[in-house]
Amino acid sequence: MTQVTFKGQPVTLLGNQVKAGDQAPDFTVLDNNLNEVTLADSQGTVRLISVVPSIDTGVCDQQTRRFNEEAAQLEGVSILTISVDLPFAQKRWCAASGVDKVQVLSDHRDLSFGMAYGVVIKELRLLTRSIFVIDHDNRIRYVEYVPEVTNHPDYEQALQAVRQVL
Repeated sequence: MTQVTFKGQPVTLLGNQVKAGDQAPDFTVLDNNLNEVTLADSQGTVRLISVVPSIDTGVCDQQTRRFNEEAAQLEGVSILTISVDLPFAQKRWCAASGVDKVQVLSDHRDLSFGMAYGVVIKELRLLTRSIFVIDHDNRIRYVEYVPEVTNHPDYEQALQAVRQVL
């Protein structure tokens, strides 16, 4: 079990944590128009899933913008940002931020993604900051559960993992 802290305090992660080599679990989240999105919807591409606690916080904002910039240089890659923010808030944030190359998705309804990947913070009902890279065959190739939720992930390691799979 991965140990994660939020502002220095230990938190409990719910769900089934995954590791590199595992088959990627399916999930159902909502897009900004309340349409269901599953892992199968991005089949045939390499997926980088960027998980953030809330799009409206500084590190989450920067993380999503960074991957939006990187998306322009990564052909054949789907970048999904998942949080428990409401789809309406995500849509507003994307419009205000000019984020249009990553798909920002909500796990608010039933925590389907969060439980499948072991990223639900029990005490806060948020998702812990994490990164997953999934190949064309739905095999997980890279996992990072960021040890302190308020810190940035290792962008370079995640992007290197994506390039190795392409």
